[in-house]
Amino acid sequence: MLDLIFIVLGLAGLLWSSDKFVEGAAAIAKHAGMSPFIIGMTIVSLGTSAPEIVVSLIASVTGSGELAVGNALGSNITNIGLVLGLTLMIRAMTIDASATKRELPQMVAVTLLAGALMSDHLLSIADGLILLSSLALFLFLLARRDSTLVPVADNTKHSTTLLNAWIAFIVGLVLLVVSSRLLVVGAVNIATALGVSELVIGLTIVAIGTSLPELAASVMSALKGHADIAIGAIVGSNVFNLLVVLAIPGIFGPLVLDVSVMDRDWTATLLLTGTLMGFAWIAYARTLSRTQGSGELGRAAGVVLVGMYTAYIGLLITYPDFTW
Repeated sequence: MLDLIFIVLGLAGLLWSSDKFVEGAAAIAKHAGMSPFIIGMTIVSLGTSAPEIVVSLIASVTGSGELAVGNALGSNITNIGLVLGLTLMIRAMTIDASATKRELPQMVAVTLLAGALMSDHLLSIADGLILLSSLALFLFLLARRDSTLVPVADNTKHSTTLLNAWIAFIVGLVLLVVSSRLLVVGAVNIATALGVSELVIGLTIVAIGTSLPELAASVMSALKGHADIAIGAIVGSNVFNLLVVLAIPGIFGPLVLDVSVMDRDWTATLLLTGTLMGFAWIAYARTLSRTQGSGELGRAAGVVLVGMYTAYIGLLITYPDFTW
């Protein structure tokens, strides 16, 4: 009964806190003259990546580095396949042309860099430092990109004050993380009581649980018409996961990786990342003859992404030791 209460409270908390979180982020963007996409890429994505960062730190310090690696790659797979896929199935979203030409290719490049560093099945201290250094470069390029954007206009008659915007953002973020934790604890306990294996629990419930902030924020952003925040949050979160969450076990390393990390998990991450960029480029190509420089990701793309995620989970359950 207590676990059911945790699940109900977690779901209710996610709904309320995600609404406040997105409202605060959008208001901060307007006050700062920043684009919603950049706010999503930085403040929102860093905030929603907090569970992954905490899990990675705890796992690395306690000698469970592979858990941290699995959390980083698994969260990226969940963010694109489940979070973005479900969001697109609920509501189609428009992605900015500049994001298609800059940030999405950068996300692919970061994924390839992570794969290159792990190709020897070893995550070393040097690898961790390279990833963190790449984060500094990514943030520098992001800052340069934002300086060239037109400030966001606030067309509302009664704009939220900056202080209230930050209060809503911080309160929403804290409750997002707490609500996600309640939901995960309740779900894991019930699954264990029903005899579900720890492998399935870890690769499904826990992985989804650390991505619940992204899911709640993305769906609410799309429903409120802030698609740029949703896309930016997912892209930014994935970059932070690879350049920060994945770097942590390397810093505490060296860590010897299982062969399946590259053969199965990184490959799935790359396939989903490449598929997302492919859909974005197709949408962009359809708008070249139009006046606006943006393209829409529709529900068909969402169905494909969710299908790929489902296939990955099926592979995990059917062939847990899969290698090429």
